Amino acid sequence: MLACALPAATAASGRAARGADSDTATRRQQTAVKHVSDAVGVVHTMDNEAGMAGLLDRARGVFIVPTYGRAALGVGGAGGAGVLMVRRADGTWGNPAFFDIGGLSIGLQAGAEGGPIALLLLNQKAVDSFRNRNNFSLSADAGLTVVNFARMAQGSTAGDVVVWSGSKGLFGNAVTVGINDVRYNRRLTEAYYGKPTTALQAIDSTEINAQADALRKVLGSPSAPAGSGGKTGGR
Repeated sequence: MLACALPAATAASGRAARGADSDTATRRQQTAVKHVSDAVGVVHTMDNEAGMAGLLDRARGVFIVPTYGRAALGVGGAGGAGVLMVRRADGTWGNPAFFDIGGLSIGLQAGAEGGPIALLLLNQKAVDSFRNRNNFSLSADAGLTVVNFARMAQGSTAGDVVVWSGSKGLFGNAVTVGINDVRYNRRLTEAYYGKPTTALQAIDSTEINAQADALRKVLGSPSAPAGSGGKTGGR
């Protein structure tokens, strides 16, 4: 009896493990799709800011974190997951890739709430930080100037990256900001596309992922043509 019971128990355990893996993959896919959907609302909010339309027109890429963690005085925020969109050579927006961010290297105002933040990547050097490395920082130490959008209205000039926050006062009076510990989220990206996908494959794909049509539209790109499908080709 014991000899018969062991294979049955092993098979049942294997089915349970596969079921758990499937549930996890489904949850990740739903999370990734929600990040893309939430990013649409963030862009609508950004559009209400004077001067933002011109920056979005200039941007080579945009990284949107729909929800950034609560911040405290002198301490980096809790972080959050975000969606990267990069322009193609023809000016249209490509496919999403997912990254996480850690803290902000500034003293944040006491009691400041988290909320949406967005990084506008104004040149290829800023975009290449996401393309070429899976773990990096966006800061002066990395050779990048990251400017607080709220201070640009007071006369400061744009740098390599402009950082915007939907929570007033999140960055205080800082003119420049450092974004620490940016990491490629392979699990979210692969759940979104349903296959192994590197950051470079997602960013450089020549096909159009139709799930991101709404985000492309608010950023200023045409929707996917009929029959283009919802999967990225990758390389």
